[in-house]
This record gives sequence, structure tokens and C-alpha cells, in this order.
Amino acid sequence: MMMKRFLPALLASAALTLTLAACSSPDGNPTSTEDDVATAPLPPLPAAVDTTGGKKAPEPAANSVNRELTAPNAVEDIKKMQPQM
Repeated sequence: MMMKRFLPALLASAALTLTLAACSSPDGNPTSTEDDVATAPLPPLPAAVDTTGGKKAPEPAANSVNRELTAPNAVEDIKKMQPQM
């Protein structure tokens, strides 16, 4: 019988304690809006490694399999498939 009264009170106090702890700032001042985060600039990224040996990729031909899939290219392909009258 005592446990039925004690458990809800225990849960309510635990929830209240966690809520108050989460809402307060680390220094105990709830109105403190100052950020104590140290910021430093990131180091520059290294240059990309050239794995092609200086060679350029060939331009895709109009009927190449590797041609980019875009709306204008698709329209051209569809027009080529239409029967000519």
C-alpha cells in the first residue's frame, strides 16, 4: 500500500529534478546567454590528387552511351526515334 503512494511521488520528483538540471546553465545562472565555446579556423583542405596523369576526359559524342542524361538530350533522342514523314 505504501509503495503505491511512494512510487508516483518518486517518479514526479525525479522528472522535476531532471527538468531543472537540463534547463539550467553549467554555472548555475539561468539567464547566462554567453557561449563559452572556443572557436578556431579549420585547416585548409589539401589539393585533390590527380589520378588521371594529366589526361583529359574525351568529350561525349552525341550518340555516346556516356552522354549526360538531361531533358534536352532526351528530347533529341526521342526526336531521332520518331518516324519521319
